[in-house]
Amino acid sequence: MTKLTISDLDLKGKRVFIRVDFNVPLKDAAVTDDTRIRETLPTLRLAIEKGGRLVLASHLGRPKGPDAKYSLKPAAKKLEELLGKPIAFGLDCIGPGVEGQSKALRDGEVLVLENVRFHPEEEKNDEAFSKQLAALCDGIFVCDAFGSAHRAHASVVGITHFVQQAAAGLLMEKELSYLGRAVTDPARPFVAILGGAKVSDKIEVVENLMKIADAMLIGGGMAYTFLKADGQPIGKSLVEDDKIDLARRLREEARQKKFALLLPVDHVVGAEFKADTATQTVSTSATPDGWMGLDIGPKTIDTYKQKIAGAKTIVWNGPMGVFENPAFARGTLEIAKAVAAATTSGATSIVGGGDSVAAVHQSGVADKISHMSTGGGASLEFLAGRKLPGVEALTNK
Repeated sequence: MTKLTISDLDLKGKRVFIRVDFNVPLKDAAVTDDTRIRETLPTLRLAIEKGGRLVLASHLGRPKGPDAKYSLKPAAKKLEELLGKPIAFGLDCIGPGVEGQSKALRDGEVLVLENVRFHPEEEKNDEAFSKQLAALCDGIFVCDAFGSAHRAHASVVGITHFVQQAAAGLLMEKELSYLGRAVTDPARPFVAILGGAKVSDKIEVVENLMKIADAMLIGGGMAYTFLKADGQPIGKSLVEDDKIDLARRLREEARQKKFALLLPVDHVVGAEFKADTATQTVSTSATPDGWMGLDIGPKTIDTYKQKIAGAKTIVWNGPMGVFENPAFARGTLEIAKAVAAATTSGATSIVGGGDSVAAVHQSGVADKISHMSTGGGASLEFLAGRKLPGVEALTNK
C-alpha cells in the first residue's frame, strides 16, 4: 500500500469522516441484503477502538433530490443492530444542523448522514459542497467505499482537498491488495474468466488481461460476438454487431501471441428468452436457426474446469449464462464450484460483479473464495488498467 490507511492514523477525540458504501437493496424500508454494511464493520470497529468520533456518508440509489424512498435511515438502523450500539442519524449531509450533530459526538460514537445524492452537487464534485462535507470532520477522511472509487464525486474525491489526511479503510486496503497483486504480480498460471451480456462492457478488461493473464475463458452473452466473428452460426443469440471487428482483432491478437482465449464449444440453447422455453444442448458450430444460446454446455464446462484446476491466480467477473433461470444456471454454478476447489488447492481467487458474487453464494462456496470484490464497476476499471480517482485522491504514505 503506497497510500495512508486507517491503521496509520491517530483518531483519539477527533471527528473522522468515513465514506462507506451503504448502497444496499431495500424493501418496505428495511435492508434485504446487508453484505455491504457488514463489509465495513472491521473499519468502523477499528475507528471506534481508536477513540474516533465517526461521521459516515454514503449514497443510495439514484434519487433526483430528497426522496424518503432513498433515505439511509434503514441502513443506519441495520448498522445499529450489527454494531450493537446506538447510532445517531443526520438530518442532512451538510449544513449547520448536521454540523451541530457532529460536534456533539463523543469518542466512539457514530453519526450516519443522510444520502449524499439528495444534493446534485455530490455527483458534480462541487467544490463548495465538498468543503461543507469536510466541515463535519477534524481534517481526517477515510475512504472505505471501493464500489464508488471509480467515481470522482464530492464525498469520494472532492472532500480530500479540504482535509489534512485522506486514508484507505480496511476494506479498501483489502480490495487494492488483492486486485493489485493480480494485475502486477500474480502467481501463475493466471486464468481470467469473463462472462456477462456484453463485450462492450469488458473490452478494456479483455485487452488489459490479455497482456497479464495466461488464459481467458469467455462465457455468457459476450461469447456470441466472438463466435460470430469466428464465422460460427449463433442463431438469435445476443450479439453486438458493431463489436464484431474488434472481437476478430482480439482473436487474431491471441493467435499471434499464442494466448489461450477460450470460447464455448457447446451450449444450451432455448427457443425463447423465457422461463419454461424448450431447450437443447448442441455444439456451437451446429446452433440451429432461431434458437438462442443461454448457457455454456457440458464439454465447455469440462474444458473450463480443467483450466481452472491448474490455475494459481483466478479472476472471475460475469456469469456464464442466464443463471437466474435454473434451466440455464448449471454453467455458472459449476464454474463457481471449480473456482472454490482450485482455491482450496492453493490458488488465489477474486470474484467481482454482482451476478458472479450471487452465483458463488448460490453454490454455497462463498467461504472458499479468497476475495469477493464489493465493487463491480470499480474492479472492472481497475482490471482494465485504469486509475481510480477515489484511490488516487488518498494521501501518499
